[in-house]
Amino acid sequence: MRATLVEQPGGPEVLVAREVATPAPGPGEILVRHEAVGVNFIDVYYRDGTYPAPLPLVPGQEAAGTVVEAGPGAGFATGDRVAYATALGAYAEYAVLPAAKAVPVPPEVSSRAAAAVLLQGLAAHYLSHTTHPIGAGDTVLVHAGAGGLGGLLVQFAAARGATVLATASTEAKRETAREHGADFVLPYLEPERMRRQIEELTGGGATVVYDSVGADTFESSLHALAPRGLLVLCGLSSGKVPPFDLERLRALGSLKVTRPSLADHVRDRQALTDSAAAVLAHLADGRLRPRIHAELPLDEAAKAHELLESRATTGKLLLLS
Repeated sequence: MRATLVEQPGGPEVLVAREVATPAPGPGEILVRHEAVGVNFIDVYYRDGTYPAPLPLVPGQEAAGTVVEAGPGAGFATGDRVAYATALGAYAEYAVLPAAKAVPVPPEVSSRAAAAVLLQGLAAHYLSHTTHPIGAGDTVLVHAGAGGLGGLLVQFAAARGATVLATASTEAKRETAREHGADFVLPYLEPERMRRQIEELTGGGATVVYDSVGADTFESSLHALAPRGLLVLCGLSSGKVPPFDLERLRALGSLKVTRPSLADHVRDRQALTDSAAAVLAHLADGRLRPRIHAELPLDEAAKAHELLESRATTGKLLLLS
């Protein structure tokens, strides 16, 4: 089978296509023939060594396809359509994974749509329903509101009755954020300008800020918050946030900061299936609308990473095998 491997940490150029043996499932495992693979920033962190892993590595942890073989006790059968978002090895034509990591895909949802939404949908769901249960009356700021995660967060926040602000780097991206449901869309602003702009638009600061950009926006995120507001750091697309003095949280209004992870919100099979069912139901009935920026062949994973890291995308990148 064809697979894309990381043989040493580095830039997109270290992603190399190889012929490798097709794996076989063991007890409690399934072999999935991929139809679509989602490309995410967490894949970059595994590729460049930010998240250390044994090498060589087949990166990627989000895909959708069909079960072609099931091991004893797997609970799935040949021909079942499944998706997954928390098992490494997706940049390949086939993958073996624990059946407990897979979720059924309803007939109304295509494999492309499932692969475009599941990982970021699971993240957007817990961020908007658990990390901070968004409600009517909240003012929510979503950085990178035209991106994959940001666009879904805007949609969830709007559906839950919040006043939604989003940032994006170009007018085309800002228009995409409006299409997702943002009430106000801004360029990236310096901290004091961000504070003044949000106060002018809403009469106060943000209840919660979702920041998937990291280093470049962290200060603006802090300044955008109302007293006792929550900053949710949910990505590092511009790099890690430097250490900062926690005393500043008191000085800026008794603020709170959290850095949650999906793994801690789908720690067991029931939590995963419940969250995935909610996300896929929203997808099936149109409450979530995926935006796919580009579909590339599996062997062009390096190009997909270049696009992703350029921050020039508006929506999801898919690899098709």
